[in-house]
Parts: sequence; C-alpha cells; structure tokens
Amino acid sequence: MKVLLINGSPHKNGCTYTALNEIAKTLESEGIGAEIYFIGTDPISPCKACRACAKIGRCVIKDKVNDFIDYAADFDGFIIGSPVHYASVSGSIAPFLHRAFFACFMSGRGNVFRLKPGAAVVSARRAGTTATLDQLNKYFTITEMPIISSRYWNMVHGQNPEEVLQDKEGMQNMRILAKNFTYYLKCQEAAAKAGINPPEPEEIEFTNFIR
Repeated sequence: MKVLLINGSPHKNGCTYTALNEIAKTLESEGIGAEIYFIGTDPISPCKACRACAKIGRCVIKDKVNDFIDYAADFDGFIIGSPVHYASVSGSIAPFLHRAFFACFMSGRGNVFRLKPGAAVVSARRAGTTATLDQLNKYFTITEMPIISSRYWNMVHGQNPEEVLQDKEGMQNMRILAKNFTYYLKCQEAAAKAGINPPEPEEIEFTNFIR
C-alpha cells in the first residue's frame, strides 16, 4: 500500500512540505509507502470546459496534469497539501486539481480516486485555514473518497519551516492523521481479504434545476 502526498505550494521545501514530510515519515514507520509529489511552479492552465476528456480519455491540454493522472492510478490514497493564499488554496493547485479530477470523471477513469481515502493539509502564517480545508475536502466528497481526519483540523502554522516545526500541536496532528490513514488502509485491506467488496458504481443521473 502506498499514499501519494501532493505538495501544492510554489515552495518545494517550504511549510507545506514540512507538514507533508511529517506525515510521510509516520506512514512509512507504519509500513505504508509514501511519496511527496511536487506539482512545481510551471503555469497550469485552467480547465477549458471543452469536455474533450470524455472523448479522448485525458485532458486536451498537454501538461503535467495528464502525467499525474497516469501516475496517481497506482496509489491507494491521497493527501493534498496547500498553503493558504487569500483564505483559499494556492493559485497553482486549484486548476491542477480541477482538471485532474474532472478529466478522471468525464473519461470514465473514476477508479483513480473513487473509494480511496483522502485528506487535506494546509499551512498558514496565521488564518484562512478552515476555509482552505473546506475547499480541498470538496474534491474528495464529490468523488466518493472517504475523508480521513486527525484530532484537530489538519493545519500547521508558521512563516517558514523552522516555525512550523515549533507548532507542536500541528505537527502532532500530522502524525495522528498519518496513523488514522494507516488504520483505514489496513481496514480496507482486511475487508478485501474477507471478501467484502466495495459497492458497484451506479450510472450517474444528471438533473438540471430549471423551471
């Protein structure tokens, strides 16, 4: 079993990485593979809403989003990390996640994310964290992904990695999150061995609220 931790910060080894790295170390100590995926700082185009992904099976825009979707399929769970920018996620991870999740949905590749556990982690100097967590959690709830929680909201505070390490409660919550994530993954594994299979997906019925 392995978990992909997505670093949505423009700083590869900044505050968000510090939180994700604490999670990764704890996951590995519990026998779960962990890898931190840095989305980088190259421009990420927003979704064009062209829906071409439904026909070609991937996003029509040729950048690392398609590479990510192919790579992500082999992982058993996802933890998405982002700094707080104007009480929301970073400017790069929003279009990245929009296109990745939408392309999987429209192309019929929902198994990349469906029923795999997810968790959101945010870092901030001071405030805006709960609004950002809420934004990230919506990607999970619309994709049938169980959300894994910690003892408190999954957030760390600090203006630099050194200050984040001083946030003892925040770092502890990262470790608790990792242990809860491990527990859920092992429960899924035990269920599969016992012959308890996940529910079959239903064909989606779209309803437009019009008069």
